[in-house]
Amino acid sequence: MILGIGTDLANIERVGRTLDRFGDRFRNRVFTETEQRKAERRRDAAGTYAKRWAAKEACSKALGTGLSMGISWKDMAVTNLETGQPRMAVTGWAAERLKSMTPDGCEAVIHVTLTDDHPWAQAFVVIEARPLA
Repeated sequence: MILGIGTDLANIERVGRTLDRFGDRFRNRVFTETEQRKAERRRDAAGTYAKRWAAKEACSKALGTGLSMGISWKDMAVTNLETGQPRMAVTGWAAERLKSMTPDGCEAVIHVTLTDDHPWAQAFVVIEARPLA
C-alpha cells in the first residue's frame, strides 16, 4: 500500500549560490556529515547537494507534512548502497511521523530516486507499507 508520494525539483545553480554565500552554515544546517562527505568528493558538489535537497523536500511531502510540524532537514538523510542506489533514512520527528502513518502489521519502506540534468536536480519519494512476513 502506498502511504505517501513526494517529488521536488531543485535548481543546481541556486544551490551553488547558496553554498557560496552561506558555506558551512548552510551545509551543517541541512546536510548530515555523510551527505557532506559524499558531495565534497564529487566534481559537481552543488549538483550532489541539490539532489539531496530535493530528496529531503520530496520525503517531507511524502510524509504529508512538508518542512513543517517539527521535521528537521537532518531528520532525513540520503545515503547510497554500494550499487549507487540512493536510500532515505529518517530519524527524529520524521521517524515518529513515519511510524504514526504505518498501519499495524506493516513495515514502512521508503523508495527514493534522484536525477539531474543541469541546471535541474529532481527527486521522487514513495513510502510503501509492506506487510510483515
